[in-house]
Amino acid sequence: MIERARERLGDDRVSYVVADLQHPLSIGEPVDAVLSTATFHWVLDHDALFRSVFQALRPGGLFVAQCGGGPNLARLYSRAAALMHQPSFARFFDGWRDPWHFVLPDATRPALRRAGFDVIDASLEEAPVTFADPALYSEFIECVCVRHHLERLPAALQVEFLTELTRAAGADDPPFTLDYRRLNIQARRPPA
Repeated sequence: MIERARERLGDDRVSYVVADLQHPLSIGEPVDAVLSTATFHWVLDHDALFRSVFQALRPGGLFVAQCGGGPNLARLYSRAAALMHQPSFARFFDGWRDPWHFVLPDATRPALRRAGFDVIDASLEEAPVTFADPALYSEFIECVCVRHHLERLPAALQVEFLTELTRAAGADDPPFTLDYRRLNIQARRPPA
């Protein structure tokens, strides 16, 4: 992924870092800004995440992010949860824990303050995505939304799981629509 970013941007002024943001970033000099898209909902400890970002920024540095928030994909994930409890699937989901952390702005703002940020804005935005047909919907949720569910299932049951989720989405209005909610975050490390 980093090589593809370098190829696309080709800018010597940009640095690329792969890191576990629940631990302090080791990037040398503080940076002017941290930008993230569609990532932070995979980090379960937002307090540690925000501390790490704060420490990476120079005084006055900006932090801008967008990730899944609040009731993100609630319709899809409630259907998946119901399927997980059906007899044909249940044994494969023993010990299941959601791998994402969707929070609301009211929980995000205090976490940013605890990390040390001063100018803070956090909001939730509805961003539904509708697919043209069941095949596109199914392919997308297989690769992006329910891949962690499918990893636990044998191949034959993966098809059944996806088929049932896709069939249910066909009855929605509009059909084959994912109910994305985006948590928008903007914060600043106080100037020196």
